[in-house]
Amino acid sequence: MAERRRIIEGSWNCTSCGARNIPARHKNCPSCNNPRELSGKESEFDFGDVDAASGKSTREGVSDEQALDMAGAGEDWFCAYCGAANRGDGTRCRQCSAERGSDAKAAPIADLGPQAPPKPAPKPRRFGKVALIVVGILSSCCLGTCAVGFWGNMKHELKGEVVATNWRRALVLERFVPVTRTGWRNELVPTEPRMPVNGTGELLGVTNIRDCVSRQRGTRQVADGTRRVCRTKTRKVACGTEEKCTRRDKGNGFAEEVCRDVTKYCNESYEDCDTETRYRDEPIYAQQCTYDSYAWKPVDTRELKGTEEPPRWPELTAGTNERLRREEDYTVLVRYDDDGVKQHEVTPTREEEFRAWKKGQGVTLTVTNLGKVEQAVPR
Repeated sequence: MAERRRIIEGSWNCTSCGARNIPARHKNCPSCNNPRELSGKESEFDFGDVDAASGKSTREGVSDEQALDMAGAGEDWFCAYCGAANRGDGTRCRQCSAERGSDAKAAPIADLGPQAPPKPAPKPRRFGKVALIVVGILSSCCLGTCAVGFWGNMKHELKGEVVATNWRRALVLERFVPVTRTGWRNELVPTEPRMPVNGTGELLGVTNIRDCVSRQRGTRQVADGTRRVCRTKTRKVACGTEEKCTRRDKGNGFAEEVCRDVTKYCNESYEDCDTETRYRDEPIYAQQCTYDSYAWKPVDTRELKGTEEPPRWPELTAGTNERLRREEDYTVLVRYDDDGVKQHEVTPTREEEFRAWKKGQGVTLTVTNLGKVEQAVPR
């Protein structure tokens, strides 16, 4: 590919008088005649901006013969005696006539490779009155929520009194009786039932399997041909050429720019199609049958309730192939003062716990500032 070359002239700033954007062809400051030196960043040249897409310099190329001759003279060197900058092809210092020796200092070479364009400085955020008010409200809410949460979880003790006790006891009589059930044939194993002894040791059994019919038990997916499936994708394809440029610091205030036409690639959408297996739902059938078995069923319930008297069980006797199932509930109502009369219900789980509470008995309650009762202990 054909190359296009041109020379870009840089600029420097004088640290003696503050003059700025001095063309590189001047080895001395046009304002104060101070020679360009290695110190003070006077040899750090600005070669201008580049186009973000191509990397091409936004500055015009040098066409002046004298400037082109200076650009081709090689890297500058700095006199070891006076520090002045000199052309790369010079053998004596133009400022003090000292001979160029091995102690002469070389010019710094800048890396002018591809660089990301500078990002614009972010604009300072300006908060209006409304924004400040919103921030203040949110901050107050957060602080207020934390404060309320901390205060609400603080605990204190209150004195209370048992005002009522209640209990309920019930006996449920269950009988082992024949039942008719349905089930899937492959899961039914013929088993003779066993009657309970003293309400335990029973076996439900599976007998007289009959009236089996085919019913849908579920579904499964089966292959049902193929289908063509297409998905939209993107790929890079050549779409002409574009100019790309690079710059190289020549070490004397000038830079060489080389531009080439390279292949340009663009995104192209295309359909990626493939043949896939198509599936359909197929019902699964199985034999569902009726069979005989046994089950426990409630046939009678006796219940007793009370308040202050000791809890007792109702009278109910289990016969052959029967059993008794017990149910019991206990509640204790506590009244306490906290800016008014309040009540709290205690629910003991066993008779021993319930009998520890008596009507008129004092109670110590641990309560949070939000009114939640954490604990109630009889005194």
